[in-house]
Amino acid sequence: MVVVSGSNSGAMAEQLADALGWSHHALETRRFPDTEGYVRIPSTLIETVRSEPVVLVSNTFPDSGIVETLLMLEAINDVRRGDLQNLREIGPQTLPDVGKGVFLAVPYFGYSRQDKRFKPGESISAKSIANLMAGQCDGIIVLDIHAPEVLSDLKVPIAFTSAMPELAEHLKATVDPDFILSPDKGAIARATQVANQIDCEFSYLEKTRIDAHTIVHKAKNLDVAGKRVAIVDDMIATGGTICRAAEALRNQGALQVHAACSHGLFTGGAIARLLRYVDGVHATGSLANARDVISGGPALARGVHQLMDELGLSNN
Repeated sequence: MVVVSGSNSGAMAEQLADALGWSHHALETRRFPDTEGYVRIPSTLIETVRSEPVVLVSNTFPDSGIVETLLMLEAINDVRRGDLQNLREIGPQTLPDVGKGVFLAVPYFGYSRQDKRFKPGESISAKSIANLMAGQCDGIIVLDIHAPEVLSDLKVPIAFTSAMPELAEHLKATVDPDFILSPDKGAIARATQVANQIDCEFSYLEKTRIDAHTIVHKAKNLDVAGKRVAIVDDMIATGGTICRAAEALRNQGALQVHAACSHGLFTGGAIARLLRYVDGVHATGSLANARDVISGGPALARGVHQLMDELGLSNN
């Protein structure tokens, strides 16, 4: 099998290919002066894309990533169907259809937090984006999605995978925390997994969502005096929740506070803000970021193996 990527996930695609022992190839992607996207499978890759199943690694973030992902899936499907007609009549115009075998691996699934309808008339955007992708591929792998249940009824198989094992291994080696904290009940499973792997205590903050835009966190009394604490979540955006939690932990005597996540969005100067409150910020490279210290390739590889096993395909 072969791994391909566009403009936004090349590093993760390389990590995935390394973890699987497969080859990785970059597709041609660029922008026209009016910002419209352009994608192409180079002529040298056409036979490779046709000869074996393909895993496309691509993010649906930012919005341009959605368009690029759809265009790349369409190009891959055309090549595999043998539809090569072109205005310059370069090469064969048609080839035999080689059948199914197009899979999408999404390191960071954009719109994943828009997983519920809080008011009448709202779009459940996570499901809308997923349905667009499912119409163009034979299976999807998603890394640490915010709410997996929103994608539970897609028309193609989906494998949910997590980088929490690698995150725990990294924290154990670099921080050796005594305490893992989840910023809310929804992330308890992740915090539990990390805490169990490290063999340390864990707890969570109380969170109440007022509406799609407003969340209130309530600090708890935690036994963290003299301890190294790691706050673990699926993603960090502005870092506001982490900063408030870190401040509460400091006030309760925490010796060190670290923030760790799968997806480092780090919007609006988040890293500078975080470093005023925490001793370290740790993330995977699911999105390009300055705190990419945890490889996401092995986690994506587990998802690929899971999907291939489910479909009865060889993953060698």
